[in-house]
Amino acid sequence: MSEIKEITALEILDSRGTPTIYCEVTLSSGIQGFSMVPSGASTGEHEALELRDKDPNRYFGKGVLKAVANINGPINELLKGQSVLDQRSIDEAMISLDGTKSKSKLGANSILGVSLAVARAAANFKKMPLFESISPDKNYLLPTPMMNILNGGAHADNSLDFQEFMIRPFNAPTFAEALRWGSEIFYSLRSLLKEKNHVVSVGDEGGFAPNLSSDEESLDFILKAIEKAGLRPKTDVSIALDCAASEFFDKESKTYIEKKKKLSGHSFLSRTAKEQVEHLQKLCKNYPIDSIEDGLDENDWEGWKSLTQSLGKEIQIVGDDIFVTNPEFLQKGIDSDIGNSILIKLNQIGTLTETLDTMALAKKSNYKCVVSHRSGETEDSFIADLSVATACGQIKTGSLSRSDRIAKYNRLLQIEHLLSDSSKENLFYHK
Repeated sequence: MSEIKEITALEILDSRGTPTIYCEVTLSSGIQGFSMVPSGASTGEHEALELRDKDPNRYFGKGVLKAVANINGPINELLKGQSVLDQRSIDEAMISLDGTKSKSKLGANSILGVSLAVARAAANFKKMPLFESISPDKNYLLPTPMMNILNGGAHADNSLDFQEFMIRPFNAPTFAEALRWGSEIFYSLRSLLKEKNHVVSVGDEGGFAPNLSSDEESLDFILKAIEKAGLRPKTDVSIALDCAASEFFDKESKTYIEKKKKLSGHSFLSRTAKEQVEHLQKLCKNYPIDSIEDGLDENDWEGWKSLTQSLGKEIQIVGDDIFVTNPEFLQKGIDSDIGNSILIKLNQIGTLTETLDTMALAKKSNYKCVVSHRSGETEDSFIADLSVATACGQIKTGSLSRSDRIAKYNRLLQIEHLLSDSSKENLFYHK
């Protein structure tokens, strides 16, 4: 009764009002599982392909009707009668049907939609929570949230080139308390920004998007917000950065420029890779930063090596665009001593099986994993269960506003409650 009877999909909208995929798997028993596929704005060039219609008469070419048709047609026919209890076989069958390295024939968004809906249908069939179905060994851990409270880069129409300024409430006793700390810091920051007459509208991931003059001014505001909330920077709460440096790397001059200042006609700084590393070193020296993601361009392997040598023994150096949740790129990084952590985004690789394989490789190589949302999100909370199932200890899922972000936090609260009678003393990850 675990066999697939039908797979259906339709075009829905993500948190930016851009089309994405809703997928539903129905079993012969009548049990169902669903998924909603996220989408990124700042994407690595080596990510699996997100199939778009490119019809200028619909959603400016961003429709996904072709991807939906691929699910309702060939993927549905391929998987009918297969048991959802064999996730790997199902994922490998779709990869084989696609036949391309980047999943460009069927679309990684089509394949991922089915992969995640199958996983949820399997959990429902087994009558167990999704995290337990993904990993029945019961080695669960609630993650420390990395909360993007100041948005910049491709996620906000402001003056900041760094994409995310995050807080990590690592010293909270429980996930619920970490969430409370984050919320109180978020609203303390709002108050401080308003006092200085800054705009407090929010960006794609729910963080504030003010026009601040520099990285340092942004970090100063965050320090004050932590203290205003009655917490201690570095002792209770640390700061994490996602530079998304590929977005402001100038390929022609091979320098890192203040792109938004340049585009607005203002004077701007330009840094070599060496100067970019020195800038990040200086920020780490002056602020309680313990994690930097994508500090350099995705193809600047020498720059990454320098950054890792400079700061890798002291803080977390996270690869997103450079690794794209792909074991091939991660292995290259491991062999080259690049970074010490990897960001995990399901839609960068396209199936749950490949994602878990990448995370297993990272763990084997002593690389930390940070499970992450995308800037174009939905109310689907799959990544909350994934972070607990894999006991990775860290999750990036945005700020303390916008229901597409809060859905993940609320799911983690539910999971913490479900696990509250666990025999383990502490289920919350501390760095």
